[in-house]
Amino acid sequence: MKKNNTYVFTCALIAALGGLLFGFDTAVISGAEKSIQEMFGLDGFWHGFTVAIALIGTIVGAMTAGKPADKYGRKSVLIVIAVIYGMTALATAVADDWLVFISFRFVGGIGVGASSVIGPMYIAEIAPAHLRGRLVGMFQLNVVSGILLAFFSNYLISSVVEVDAWRWMLGVQALPAFIFFALLFYIPSTPRLLVLKGRSKEALGLLNKLASRDPENELKEIEESLQGDNAASSANLFAKEYRLPVILAILVAVFNQMSGINAIMYYAPRIFEMTGFGKDDALLQSVTIGATNFIFTMLAMTVIDKFGRKKLLLIGSIGMMAFLGMVAKTLFEGSTGNILVVVYLVGFIAFFAFSQGAVIWVFISEIFPNKIRAKGQALGSFTHWIMAAMVSWMFPAIAESGANGGGVAFMIFSVAMLVQLIVVFKFFPETKGKSLEQIQKELKQA
Repeated sequence: MKKNNTYVFTCALIAALGGLLFGFDTAVISGAEKSIQEMFGLDGFWHGFTVAIALIGTIVGAMTAGKPADKYGRKSVLIVIAVIYGMTALATAVADDWLVFISFRFVGGIGVGASSVIGPMYIAEIAPAHLRGRLVGMFQLNVVSGILLAFFSNYLISSVVEVDAWRWMLGVQALPAFIFFALLFYIPSTPRLLVLKGRSKEALGLLNKLASRDPENELKEIEESLQGDNAASSANLFAKEYRLPVILAILVAVFNQMSGINAIMYYAPRIFEMTGFGKDDALLQSVTIGATNFIFTMLAMTVIDKFGRKKLLLIGSIGMMAFLGMVAKTLFEGSTGNILVVVYLVGFIAFFAFSQGAVIWVFISEIFPNKIRAKGQALGSFTHWIMAAMVSWMFPAIAESGANGGGVAFMIFSVAMLVQLIVVFKFFPETKGKSLEQIQKELKQA
């Protein structure tokens, strides 16, 4: 690695730690949800609400993070997110009252939603074009690292703690949250934000430090893209000129969740128990899911700037459609104890991680102009989380609706991936290796 690349990689890695906490918070509930249901004596409806309350928080966080990010800076908002992660981890771990518990789960969800917007946005704005896919992809790599860490942590804690293991599962997140908080004071503001605030000279120096191949030209492009836009908050995201990036952001987020990924992540231990595994074995199989997710996301990061975003989405669509279809076929046949279900789910996770999982945050961070990027990121993240909430709520109802309910659920996911294949092939642009400003010009011409 070149010396001048070290700084930008370090800054991106620190910002991407928000993704690790994002992933941990997403997956940790899967190991604790049964104990929480017993602890608070919840019926099915209120148990589902308790699990989903964090998702409602993510929607709020995704929709509200953009404005403070524009006003106070991406770095400042990331610091607040770190505080939220640590505070809510400890509060939910010690909660003895259900209302207190769900209140802090909701606040924690706000942090997750905000992180899904601001983390990739920050990295995209510090990354030179030739490294952007890899660097923004570090956020998703950290998300899947957090998921793996949560699954492994749940398994380990359940193996050694006999009483109130769920409290330890939730509370342990405070440690990485504190590390994230401390490291954030090392990273700078973004060049685009500095230009937006009238500090162009400082932005030029930072572009040099951040491994830009042509700092002067990049600064000029940033200034031109921001010219006449002294009040970014007044820009209308839904103006006609932004219609295409808005549609693309919504589509990539909808397809991401219609793959069924979050239904599998939230209910992984229960799904594996349905296939005949005991509780401890089910938690261990969840680690297998997390490990597969991590390995194939890491593989995608090595090729995303070479193959491009569109090609990865096309490859993933085919693989996910096939494996989800095989899961559906197996469940329709009533072979719920079949080990092949596990193999098929692992295959699905591999293709998801290699494509949609790695591409979504990179793609959304690239397609919006500077003056509406915060709002565009918020829209994409909002769509992602509203779909996650809908799928996570509907999956148990569909899966338990009858003898073939599980097969129906996975067939819906498989058909959705067929639709994604067609839509991506016909309508999605390729953004690899292009400056953010060049991408905007091409989208306007489309």
